[in-house]
Amino acid sequence: MQKRTLIIAGMHRSGTSLISNWLTKCGLQLGEQLLGPGWGNEDGHFEDVEFLKMHEEVLNNNHLPASGLTDVQIDTFSIYEKEKLKSIIKIKQQLYDQWGWKDPRTCLFLDVYQELLPQACYLIILRDYQSVVSSLLRREFKEVDQKYMSRKYLSRLVWQKFRRARRLKKYYDENAPKFLKVWIAYNQDILNCIKKLNNDSFIVVNYSLLNRADTQLFSFLENNWNFSLKYFKFKDVFKESQIGKDIDLDQHITNKMLIGTANRLQDELKSFIQFF
Repeated sequence: MQKRTLIIAGMHRSGTSLISNWLTKCGLQLGEQLLGPGWGNEDGHFEDVEFLKMHEEVLNNNHLPASGLTDVQIDTFSIYEKEKLKSIIKIKQQLYDQWGWKDPRTCLFLDVYQELLPQACYLIILRDYQSVVSSLLRREFKEVDQKYMSRKYLSRLVWQKFRRARRLKKYYDENAPKFLKVWIAYNQDILNCIKKLNNDSFIVVNYSLLNRADTQLFSFLENNWNFSLKYFKFKDVFKESQIGKDIDLDQHITNKMLIGTANRLQDELKSFIQFF
């Protein structure tokens, strides 16, 4: 059987965990040890801990946040980092005929993976910037909210009645532009990557439509890329109740050129969507 490797790439909060959950249930090996539940990912992140730690190490070495929420480009790996990554890939290739991984930070290192895994297939998950930035804002503010809600009754009351709304607006004003810049950086890296790939080695999936088009993607993985899988209904892992309402970003992003850049990039990526 020919070795098959699937790289699942998408910005944070784009549904990569959900799709990885589904693919795991379809029988694809996505890691021996997967990152468990956390804020906004109650069912688990489905990130291969080996790749996750490798990516965090590279980010730390470049003095960038381990979360990967950065718009700074990482141009090269050190010799040590690249050799360490090669060893992880080599072991995976020896153990499995078909395997893959998911970690949003992968988007920051796609040039490296194109070099080390030239035969890999790329499953690109695209979610609109409005929903992604909204999801990030809600998730990150939860930590602030939780801190105040864990205090004594009077402090909680003051927070809820007087301070929370002002703090929320300030947080959104400060962070909405930052998160949009991250969305742009990640998706620009994705666009640069797929422009270098053969058309038959990648597919761009519209996250919002997958719930009713999972059989199409499943057939593509089996028939076009020769992955051996067993079908599992996507709707059985999809929980619509966990999808929050979008935030009106126009209220929090004064730089309209930034929104224009995001719209143009989003439209260009949408042009690569095949059947979703």
